[in-house]
Amino acid sequence: MFETDERRLARWERRAEWPLTALAVVFVVAYAWQVLDDRSTPGLHAVLEVVLWVVWLVFAIDYAARFKLAANKRKFFVSHLFDLLAVLLPMVRQLRVLRLVTVLKVLNRRFAGKIRQKVGVYVAGVTTLVGLCASLAVLDAERHHPDATITTFGDAAWWTLTTISTVGYGDRYPVTWEGRLVAALLMIGGIALLGVITGTIASWLVERLSGVEGQVVEAEQATVAELRSVRAELAELRTELRAARAEG
Repeated sequence: MFETDERRLARWERRAEWPLTALAVVFVVAYAWQVLDDRSTPGLHAVLEVVLWVVWLVFAIDYAARFKLAANKRKFFVSHLFDLLAVLLPMVRQLRVLRLVTVLKVLNRRFAGKIRQKVGVYVAGVTTLVGLCASLAVLDAERHHPDATITTFGDAAWWTLTTISTVGYGDRYPVTWEGRLVAALLMIGGIALLGVITGTIASWLVERLSGVEGQVVEAEQATVAELRSVRAELAELRTELRAARAEG
């Protein structure tokens, strides 16, 4: 029963797929503009802030609509708990950087299944997107603090690279609680990303090896069939030779 009723949810997700993807791109561009253009006029800053809140509101409406359309709401709630947190937490002003998590979820939902077979593209895309969002978020949280060591986008990008790769030189580090929250999420996300990358590569290798093994089995079967055919022909030749000798 639930599987049949979930068709409504599937139809909604298919229809909302492209609009949400476009809004996610708009969100990233607006947020990057707001963070990198620190000297923008108050009017432009207000416009960008409105754009960010409107896009986030659309994401929240999408979650509410999917929850309403889900036939098994308990299962949907449990399986989409992270989506709910990503929508609710950014309502707090100090946690606005977490709105990028919602964007990552939307983009991953749009592209993961279609690009996963292309391992290199998927890994590069996800790593670049996570790195960009983390750099923007930590810069937004840190640069105005008097003891900040991350004050430029270059500092933020370097810190992101050393953190997500689990190197951690320690020359750049967050000092605000918002920046440390971003760091914690990036560390967890980095470990998860490495796990996804490893699993994706392993799955791809298994698939390729399975194809090779299938070709080897087919080749072996063809060789066995050929040998049987040769043996049958040899047996026929022997029979004919014996018959010829008997007649002679």
